[in-house]
Amino acid sequence: MKFLGGGRLEYSNLTDNQKNPIILPKSHRLTKLIFVYFHLKNLHVGPQGLLCAVRQKFWPIHGRNLSRKIVNDCITCFRNKPVVASQIMGNLPAERITPTFPFNVCGVDFIGPLLVKPVARRRITARKMYVAIFVCFVTKAVHFELVTDLTSEAFIACLKSFFSRRGKSSIVYSDNATNFVGAQSELKCLSDMLKKPDENVSAYLASVEIKWKFSPPRSPNFGGLYEAGVKSFKYHFRRVMKNTKVSIEEILTIISQIEGILNSRPLTPLSCDPTDLSVLTAGHFLIGRPITSVVEPEIIDTPDNRLSRWQRTTKVVQFIWKRWHRDYLNHLQQRSKWQFEKNDLKIGSLVLLKEENIPPYKWVIGKDVIPGSDGKIRVANVQTQSGLYRRGISKICVLPINSNE
Repeated sequence: MKFLGGGRLEYSNLTDNQKNPIILPKSHRLTKLIFVYFHLKNLHVGPQGLLCAVRQKFWPIHGRNLSRKIVNDCITCFRNKPVVASQIMGNLPAERITPTFPFNVCGVDFIGPLLVKPVARRRITARKMYVAIFVCFVTKAVHFELVTDLTSEAFIACLKSFFSRRGKSSIVYSDNATNFVGAQSELKCLSDMLKKPDENVSAYLASVEIKWKFSPPRSPNFGGLYEAGVKSFKYHFRRVMKNTKVSIEEILTIISQIEGILNSRPLTPLSCDPTDLSVLTAGHFLIGRPITSVVEPEIIDTPDNRLSRWQRTTKVVQFIWKRWHRDYLNHLQQRSKWQFEKNDLKIGSLVLLKEENIPPYKWVIGKDVIPGSDGKIRVANVQTQSGLYRRGISKICVLPINSNE
């Protein structure tokens, strides 16, 4: 038994199928097979063209929604126009919200190369140097170190200088080595050094008992804290220097000034109260005040003994951390983006690995994922024919294989 639709076109020149099309139920398997047939027959036509082709003979109920679903569930169409999966913003790690001294847990990244002259002379050839940026996970304080080259000796010297001035860190985060491989071929040396540290670097890290943790490859959003520091450094550096070649003394001065400016940025939104001029900055955790603020006059006639001064200093430090708990942590409470799940991954899902500068239909297909501490999947170990890859969810597209029966 079949049901025919009717309308007001009985006296038109249309065919009988168009005047009285066969009505298709929206959830019947035959309806889906008819849509798939017309989709393949018309060379993977889009939703609008698919619905037009089906309506030449049939009248599907809720046909517009069904045509979109058929096109979205087509593996061939998906591989040519994949949709990247997304996940809600995860909880902050304990290292970000546990009070500790500055730079105990930090992230490191590299900026460059920069053209620097060894001495301030005209005929001296400029050489390429780099800037290592260290960002504290708790206070968002930044520290810059100039690195002369990409050897392990220079990198160890950079770490020693940083630890001598800011204290030894217990945990250091960095991008995975492949993130350093960019347009500059010189960064490949740094990539190899960070991915597979030689005996000198490994021995030094072991001797000072430092844990080194990497973010997933090609996932800079996992290191957003120090990536934002790189962006802020470039913002000031490019506006001041442009294409000027400077000496080592000048570049050190500029780097120090940018460091002071970034450490004087407010950690929380400014108060609307015109009488409230205080603001919490990273400089409060380093020297007790913003780096770029004017030194307050000394109170000479205050009759304080040593103990009262120590108590006053302790009170100031406790007040700074109280504001950190009250203002900064509450500011981190909200999820500013990534508030919804999209194409949520499951263990055993078939996925595409997004690759740069490669057509989507040539992306490799893999399987297998690993959940995070909150049960949400943000990193996946994907098994492919060529090996095992570790990728963030922003580089993964879930194939709609479960929807096609």
